[in-house]
Amino acid sequence: MASNKYPLVYDDFLTFFPEASGNDVNGLGEKDIRRPSPFFWHPADQHAFGELQREVIGIQRRSPAITEHYSHHAPRGPAPVEKSGTRIEKSPQEWTADVKAFALTHEGDLVGVAPMDPLYIYEGYELTHPWVVVIGVSMEHGELDHLPPSLENTSNPVEVARQYNRAARACRELNNFILSQGYEAKAWQGPFASALNMMPAAIQAGLGTLGKHGSLINEEFGSSFRLSAVTTEMPLVADTPKDIGAEDFCANCQVCVKACPPGAIFPEKQMVRGAEKWFVDFDKCIPYFGEALGCAICITKCPWSAPGRAPRLMQKMLRRREKVKSQGDAGPPRSVV
Repeated sequence: MASNKYPLVYDDFLTFFPEASGNDVNGLGEKDIRRPSPFFWHPADQHAFGELQREVIGIQRRSPAITEHYSHHAPRGPAPVEKSGTRIEKSPQEWTADVKAFALTHEGDLVGVAPMDPLYIYEGYELTHPWVVVIGVSMEHGELDHLPPSLENTSNPVEVARQYNRAARACRELNNFILSQGYEAKAWQGPFASALNMMPAAIQAGLGTLGKHGSLINEEFGSSFRLSAVTTEMPLVADTPKDIGAEDFCANCQVCVKACPPGAIFPEKQMVRGAEKWFVDFDKCIPYFGEALGCAICITKCPWSAPGRAPRLMQKMLRRREKVKSQGDAGPPRSVV
């Protein structure tokens, strides 16, 4: 591991690391397209990192400030209601407008719709709903920027837990709204992933672009936001991915690479399950993540995450691209994912 610029709070954390490589589980170097495998934040008996995962949770629960937000007693929203026996009929366009308006007035800050793709579903699970509604909730950047995290300085992990709770409430409220209209639905909230891999669905729904640090970058909040989702049979209209220029920016930026204490962020894209993408070395990231009670250093230091900066960066990057195109030297188009 690279030397850490932030002190660890649990020196023997690595003793809980399994023989297996998280990079292998996630498909690093694989050239064939496949569904993701259950990994960290799945039920502990479904992956080799179960003992490590339990230890991460156990360390976090040593802090009353974190436990207030990250426990079975935390405010995570209502239980699901019974689906109404009367189905209300509207056009897909009307339902999409209603769903988005509901989400945005029930604690959501971002919302988008993607058609279900089998690649969004972890191996060993099946989902039949044709639509994914992805919700984003912003985080308070000032709370994230109190580094390094420790048992005495918990503002960073507490803010992450607080917003996971808000995201959970937002998706559970939307889930109940859809059920009350007579359509099947299921809420998906973090950090436990279960069947649904939300990040590629969020990209397809236009909520963000994958950044070099392995998190999404949004045109308004940068990487300072968390996700939840609802899958449903309600007829909806799909959104599309947005190119905000972050792809070009990340290709040259090294801020998160240099800021990462364990040196877990690859400076170049990697082949992962049949696609070239930004990738984080989980074998280096996860031990520090646990020791630092959640870390989030990479998204905190990301230039896009500073309040008010993302819209300006987007405009700058897109103007620069248009200038290059006008000079006839645009080169091949870059992928937005």
